[in-house]
Amino acid sequence: MDARATIHDYYDSLRHGAPLDTFFADDRPEDDAVVKCGVSERLVGADSVKQGLRDQTASTSDWAVDSRDLRVTQRDTVAWFSDDVGLAWDEGGQRHEFDTRWSGTLEHRAGDWSFVGLHVSVATDL
Repeated sequence: MDARATIHDYYDSLRHGAPLDTFFADDRPEDDAVVKCGVSERLVGADSVKQGLRDQTASTSDWAVDSRDLRVTQRDTVAWFSDDVGLAWDEGGQRHEFDTRWSGTLEHRAGDWSFVGLHVSVATDL
């Protein structure tokens, strides 16, 4: 599987309420470098990111993920991407909908592509 397919699988897993923590790399012993910034949080370190994603999966449902402009560059062991994503979900009886911008970095480790950085922000005009 290449980096683009991994990103598409992540989007599909989000849509279907499947676990997302497995898409993120484990920290290497020498660093605490895995980072995920979402619409309302910043998680640092693989353990924090993975727990945050498990909590998100447990507390949300009915995700809509509309990828509008996915761009991926892949090299031997690193890839980076950006996308414009229509994002919506249910949480606590309330529907949340945003136009978002995504960017991230994946690393090829042990035969798989894993996120080492993911940033999701709300797209607004100033």
